[in-house]
Amino acid sequence: MGMGEFAGRYLERSRKKRRWRKKTWKRKALGLKEKFDPLEGAPMAKGIVLKKVGMEQKQPHSGIIKCVVVQLIKNGKKVTVFAPRDKAIGFIDEHDEVTISGLGGSQRGQMGSIPGVRYKVDAVNGVNLDQLRLKKKEKPKR
Repeated sequence: MGMGEFAGRYLERSRKKRRWRKKTWKRKALGLKEKFDPLEGAPMAKGIVLKKVGMEQKQPHSGIIKCVVVQLIKNGKKVTVFAPRDKAIGFIDEHDEVTISGLGGSQRGQMGSIPGVRYKVDAVNGVNLDQLRLKKKEKPKR
């Protein structure tokens, strides 16, 4: 603890020093999310679909997860993106413009058994993917 009457400076310094041990504080102070995140800290981003990819799940699950490789418009980075739900990949074609967002894994990470995939498709050519799947709307022709 402190050293009596004049402990204020010591306490302040020691608190600052210990703050750097916390992972959340360190990431925030150094701006690591903005540096390494392809979305650059934004919740969503637009990109162009380059190709469709099937990825195998991690153990102990088996099956092929439908994904697409997307090149982001804002910075040109390539990201693998998950197409959520049943038959959603059928509504996504090459050269479509898609809106992507985070998958929801902790600390900007992957979710479940999908290896290295951190994002999911939200909309295709400006139309919500769920509405396309449920046939409430049609995909506009480009």
